[in-house]
Amino acid sequence: MDQEKRYRHELKYPIPYGAYRAMRSRLRTVMRPDPHASADGTYQIRSIYFDNSEDKALREKVDGVAKREKFRIRYYNDDFSFMSLEKKMKVETLCLKHSARITREECQRIIDGDIDWMRDHPEGLVQELYAKMRYQRLRPRVLVSYLREPYLYAPGNVRVTFDSDIRTSLFRRELLTEQVIDISATDRPQDMVLEVKYDAFLPEVIQDLIQEPSIRQQAFSKYGASRRFG
Repeated sequence: MDQEKRYRHELKYPIPYGAYRAMRSRLRTVMRPDPHASADGTYQIRSIYFDNSEDKALREKVDGVAKREKFRIRYYNDDFSFMSLEKKMKVETLCLKHSARITREECQRIIDGDIDWMRDHPEGLVQELYAKMRYQRLRPRVLVSYLREPYLYAPGNVRVTFDSDIRTSLFRRELLTEQVIDISATDRPQDMVLEVKYDAFLPEVIQDLIQEPSIRQQAFSKYGASRRFG
């Protein structure tokens, strides 16, 4: 299981398109694009989120529970050959992510409710999800998709991302498919989310570059937005 060794700070800002254009132009003067991005600077992320029948993860987010966790299966650019199970833990604005590789076949078995094999999986995170699917009754609930435009800055290990076209599969159960049917999860399709992640400190130059009079830091959950209809 690949573990990040320490919590990182995570700040989120819902932003309008105009603020994104201005901010991106400034950030490009000091930050470099993520080398994993495509030629246009973006990549697609799809995440299958888990919750139980009482909506534990959703309610903890809505109620502002300071310490919480979410499980998800994530893949990029519709490439099923590289999939990962992730557990994201948050304490206020600090986050820590654990991840483990799984196969497409394993993902489909989890979606189908065939989970007994997970108990003896070599990855501890898969075993943990098995236990929580058994005793917390976690189940795959929704597929969330969006485009991410990422930038990196070495001092402070800063990562700034712009997430757009956030979409949800809503109640559809075909969570692992090459033809995703979904709808917008935001009020306006052009709505975006700025995320700023860093280790111990956020360099002053980055603080200055992300300043915009039209935005303010606030809690935003893509999973929460994807469940806004039910």
